[in-house]
Amino acid sequence: MSDRIVSTDVIITSPGRNYVTLKLTTADGIVGYGDATVNGRELAVASYLRDHVAPLLIGRDPSRIEDTWQYLYRGAYWRRGPITMAAIGAVDVALWDIHGKTLGAPLYKLLGGAVRDRLLAYTHAFAWETPALCEAVEARREQGFRAVRAQFGVPGLTTVYGVHKDAEQYEPATRGVAPAEEEWDPAAYLRHAPTALAAVRDHVGPELELLHDAHHRLTPQQAARLGQALEPVDLYWLEDVTPAENQDALRLVREHTTTPLAIGEVFNSVYDLHHLVTGQLIDFVRAAVVHAGGVSHLRKILHLAEVYQVRGAPHGPSDVSPVSFGASVHLGMAAHNIAIQEYMGYDERVHEVFPHAWSYRDGHLYPGDAPGVGVDLDERLASKYPYDPAYLPVARRLDGTLTDW
Repeated sequence: MSDRIVSTDVIITSPGRNYVTLKLTTADGIVGYGDATVNGRELAVASYLRDHVAPLLIGRDPSRIEDTWQYLYRGAYWRRGPITMAAIGAVDVALWDIHGKTLGAPLYKLLGGAVRDRLLAYTHAFAWETPALCEAVEARREQGFRAVRAQFGVPGLTTVYGVHKDAEQYEPATRGVAPAEEEWDPAAYLRHAPTALAAVRDHVGPELELLHDAHHRLTPQQAARLGQALEPVDLYWLEDVTPAENQDALRLVREHTTTPLAIGEVFNSVYDLHHLVTGQLIDFVRAAVVHAGGVSHLRKILHLAEVYQVRGAPHGPSDVSPVSFGASVHLGMAAHNIAIQEYMGYDERVHEVFPHAWSYRDGHLYPGDAPGVGVDLDERLASKYPYDPAYLPVARRLDGTLTDW
């Protein structure tokens, strides 16, 4: 009889950010880890895993990865959505982790082997004022990054998502039982963004890749105007220009600008992205391993995207744990049409709680050759950081109406 799953544990820890980790153990004592973190809804996905998914896994053959994925997805009447897909994603990554450890091979070798020697990474730079932003981007380049996402303050506002006056870190989430509320003025942003990003481009020159995120806060017409205005800046991409649910809106944007478009970090399945990919309305798919059903399902999204020359660029903020981030780096080494991996970075406490084989150096990420995903969990240390509620902010226009985050 083949090895079987004999125990499941859901571990919540907060070493600076809240993380939900699934731990699967086989009869042979092999442990696999998966990440199920959904920012601001961590307890919901932890309950889904603990109360509804974990009992279904006991006794299952861990090597039947695709069958287990289909069982958890097709076997549930209520399916898709971030909670369900993050739970399935955690199981999927944990099973791949067990599979790699069983065979003594790193995950990327199980996915067909490396198609590249290293994976290009981009990170974040921010500052409220444009001169300081230019310096911040330059500092990231001095750290070895070849690609940098630039975010800035807006005249007339006091905060902009993740960017605060006099702040030293890019941190949008705030602790507490309710999200912070910010003001938002799209007209002021549209006036300022082209000037700020043009100044950064003039400062760093043509070779550094520049990216920018609009955080879903523009109408289709506003997004088209911004894309046109930013064409001289030669962005690597303009991200999340309009709410992702209105997929046909991207057609209007696409018709009016050649600035590359990236979207999809809030999408959870190939069905969410099908229209955007087959309609060739975007250039980069931003779905994350953890939120898109794990390695198994994100591979299917990437296979569809490859047919239409759409490239992958998985979401990699500090609120996905090093477990799913490590799985994303492995997938990035093995998937031909992944172009770049976001690397926001982690608090040092996170690196200690989740020791890992993947590494960053000189603008690139490397998966390492540890078996499986190559990320461990120090449960003793994790227990020192209990769950601490934290939420991304909400935003209101100047007249008080709520807008997208």
